[in-house]
Amino acid sequence: MFQCIYNGEKEAKAGKNVFGATIRKMLEEDPQVVYLDADLMNSIGTSGLENTLPNQVIEVGIQEANMMGVAGGLSAVGKKPFAHTFAAFAARRCYDQVFISIAYAKNNVRIIGSDPGVTAAYNGGTHMPFEDICLYRAIPHATVIEFTDSAMTASLLPKLKDRPGLTYCRLSRKNCVAVYSEDSTFEPGVANVLRDGKDVTIIACGMMVAEALQAAVELEKEGISAAVIDMFTIKSLDEACVLEFAKKTGAIVTAENGNIVGGLGAAVAAYLSETYVTPVIRVGVKDEFGQVGTPEYLAGVYGLTAADIISAARKAISIK
Repeated sequence: MFQCIYNGEKEAKAGKNVFGATIRKMLEEDPQVVYLDADLMNSIGTSGLENTLPNQVIEVGIQEANMMGVAGGLSAVGKKPFAHTFAAFAARRCYDQVFISIAYAKNNVRIIGSDPGVTAAYNGGTHMPFEDICLYRAIPHATVIEFTDSAMTASLLPKLKDRPGLTYCRLSRKNCVAVYSEDSTFEPGVANVLRDGKDVTIIACGMMVAEALQAAVELEKEGISAAVIDMFTIKSLDEACVLEFAKKTGAIVTAENGNIVGGLGAAVAAYLSETYVTPVIRVGVKDEFGQVGTPEYLAGVYGLTAADIISAARKAISIK
């Protein structure tokens, strides 16, 4: 069960600190859990774990591709590996190793890609992953998840340790806008309906969930009733939920902090095109590279704001 507490305010705890505390607890509770990092432990809140739990923590160094091979090998001998690096490196730099040594080999590995999309901020275009959802969706049988806030990270991450196959998770290191209460629980593959509506449905993931909720508030002032769905499991998509709300509202807007090519919007549109034809307007990065800037500035540049969702909702309604 979950409780939506959205009021536009940011959470008190940074994502990296919640992630670090959650990983530590998992390592202490299950000796089969192993944590691997590619020289970013200080950046993700896990620094020091290699000293306190040396048999379960491996600092691989700046060798992301090698890390994925090691993670696959650990899974092959019965361990439960979690491997972290920036999402740009987790996707682009070591895609072949993930594909072959983990997914194709049927190993069970959880990969954490931090700083997704515009949250990479001042690290700039080389470190700004807009394509990681697309790449991981293309791997057969992979699960793709984006944590909405730290409450979800703390609740959902431990549920992944015994999940079979490859699981890729997008995680913000910074303070997210709070969407869920700390006692909320989540199930992979089951979307959360945060707000009901009858005129249009906004399906969002990650930081765009808060923007979708704000958009729904503003649309209500115009007399437009907008449902908001947190599709935190992007693959496998909760198709039943998508179909239900497509039939209910007849108009869909998707919102994601990444490239619309092959992302959440593409998944929703492809599914509906084969089942229940519905207008789908995609809010996201329009096939561009990243750049330097604050997340707020970049969200405006790439059209990732509540205002952009509102415009998309009006368009979707006009053509349904």
